[in-house]
Amino acid sequence: MKNGESTFDILYLLFAIVAGCVMLAKARCRTEKLMGLAALILGCGDAFHLVPRVLHYFIDADFTMALGLGKLVTSLTMTVFYVLLFAIWQGYYREAKSRGLTILIVLLTACRFALCALPQNGWLQNSSDMTWGILRNVPFVVLGGLVCLLYCRNRRLAPRFALVWVYIMLSFLFYIPVAVAASLLPILGMLMLPKTVCYILLIVTFLQAVLKDPVRAE
Repeated sequence: MKNGESTFDILYLLFAIVAGCVMLAKARCRTEKLMGLAALILGCGDAFHLVPRVLHYFIDADFTMALGLGKLVTSLTMTVFYVLLFAIWQGYYREAKSRGLTILIVLLTACRFALCALPQNGWLQNSSDMTWGILRNVPFVVLGGLVCLLYCRNRRLAPRFALVWVYIMLSFLFYIPVAVAASLLPILGMLMLPKTVCYILLIVTFLQAVLKDPVRAE
């Protein structure tokens, strides 16, 4: 089990980081650069959690602090990832900037960051406290749901991005049980694997848009 999960995690990280670098190198416009940056932030952020997780399977050492801090970094970079998804949506579909929508995104992001910064999260102890696991994820889920709705609304405008909203929705359906109840039922942690597959599909969509499609974004 540990060999299979570790191999999957390493391949995912390599794919996300390499794909992000390729997109940044091949980008023809600002929005495509944001696609590459999103993939790179996703991969690098997840590495802070997944690398200690892989190491603790094979090295007899205390990785409690590393795993906890890795969860903190991943929580923050995942939030940035969804902010970038919002910016990509604006650029790809050439949506007029909405001040109200932008303010809402900023407020949700700030709320998420503030909740993650509180010591009650117990990052250094790699705490699995259910209450704080729920609280810090409320603004994140709202942010993700909002971005999902935006992509869903425009799903018929571009075949390449037609399923992006589905990948986002499924990723949260897999993630929420882990965030809420993994401390009670550790087996729920396995749902992070299909969640990661959803992110891989998102990155593949961005990569194909950059490498194969004509420029449609500004």
